[in-house]
Amino acid sequence: MRLSGVRFRFSLALVAGALYPLSFAPLNLAPLAPLSLAILFFVWRCASAREAGVLGFVFGLATFAVGISWVYVSLHQYGNMPAPLAAVAVMIFAGLMAIYPALAGWGQACFRPLSPAMRCITVMPALWVAGEWLRGTLLSGFPWLYLGYSQVDTPLASLLPLVGALGVSLWGALAGGALLLVVMQKGRERTGALAVLAVLAIGVALSRIPVFVQAVGEPIEVAVIQNNISLKDKWQSGQAHAIATRYFEASRPLAGVDLIVWPEGALPAYLDQISAGFLSALRQHPSDFLIGLLERSDRVAGSDYYNAALGIGEQRSLYRKHQLVPFGEYLPLAPLLGWLLDYLKIPMSDFSAGPGQQAPLALAGQQVGVSICYEDAFATRINTVLPGATVLANLSEDAWFGNSLAPHQRLQMARARALETGRPMIRSSNNGLSSLIGPNGVVNALAPQFETAILRGTVQPMTGVTPAVRYGNLPVGLGCLFLLGIGLWRRKAAGGHT
Repeated sequence: MRLSGVRFRFSLALVAGALYPLSFAPLNLAPLAPLSLAILFFVWRCASAREAGVLGFVFGLATFAVGISWVYVSLHQYGNMPAPLAAVAVMIFAGLMAIYPALAGWGQACFRPLSPAMRCITVMPALWVAGEWLRGTLLSGFPWLYLGYSQVDTPLASLLPLVGALGVSLWGALAGGALLLVVMQKGRERTGALAVLAVLAIGVALSRIPVFVQAVGEPIEVAVIQNNISLKDKWQSGQAHAIATRYFEASRPLAGVDLIVWPEGALPAYLDQISAGFLSALRQHPSDFLIGLLERSDRVAGSDYYNAALGIGEQRSLYRKHQLVPFGEYLPLAPLLGWLLDYLKIPMSDFSAGPGQQAPLALAGQQVGVSICYEDAFATRINTVLPGATVLANLSEDAWFGNSLAPHQRLQMARARALETGRPMIRSSNNGLSSLIGPNGVVNALAPQFETAILRGTVQPMTGVTPAVRYGNLPVGLGCLFLLGIGLWRRKAAGGHT
């Protein structure tokens, strides 16, 4: 292989990787996701296992350097990390995430002498999705930038209740491989690729027919209080009373609302520090409340501390966040890296995880499935409250991300969760993009970023179970195994070794 050819392939992988995150919010250039994978599959086609692994790494490094650039904002602007060090940290994190497409590239090359055309529509899509699944699972998981999320405004979104975000990722990856063959191949291989595209199109068309969820009860009136409290003020001990008063005063006039929702950590204090008088005033309000705050198991040293949500309805209920953010809410390998938290000075960064299974909270006559912050990026986390929950609510503090891609990406993932589960989603964020999302994934009401707002609207509670909830990732896992099985069979027939 001539050096110019190698450089050309690496340049293509780099460009395709940088284009891939542009398919996600806020740009929403959805066709770029399967197109970027088509380019990646193209450079993988004739590469050795080692070269394909490096090409996958280059693609992944570009993807995550662009797509998770918001990590720099969190570390530098709010974590007090010097700009050069924050930039290095982002590239290290992007490099770690790039290992997954690198493994996919290396793995697909191991299926030679299977033809490149056959690998494009079997092994490559299957291993790409397997890499996404691993990335969202290992080491507490980072399920960001799944191809499936980029398709919430395309016809592929109709597949989300059936096969979930990873299933849509597989559909998109298969489409990218098939489109590549249509452009490049002739004869039977082009015909086969057209047949794959036809099957994918038929699958999307048929997915619009089944109805797995139904409305239950009357719509409920919801108000989300978005007070846009700066992080600088929020964690000043002397500000807690003023912040609590501001939330209560914004809520006081909303007597005709069934449920009032405050964002993550709206009350920057422990539950046992909140006065009985304040809690009594909330109980006397005609509306039910869902409030983000802190909670501890005891006041003594050595207590467990939780990022929590308090429900105030006919009875008081509590949700403790389970899926914690590494380095933001807990420190992996604390004995070795404890110095890092001291250096970053991130407030409230040593939480304990709540139970894995927690019941929905009974509020406004409904069962509300609560998640906090980026928990709604994990389908398996949201599914733990189903089918009991009739409404989903996510409390967030997106101020950590500043004016970056992250809040828009998070809203996109929340829309995917609503579609997967067939449930409305209430998103309450301190500084913007608070929203009311219908069970069809449509944003029915949205509060702008960096503004104080009271977002009001109705949500329709839903009941029933979608296949994506009932079966989780089992169907997409079986689909990937089926495609890999075809690859092994054809590889053996072509003279390879199993």
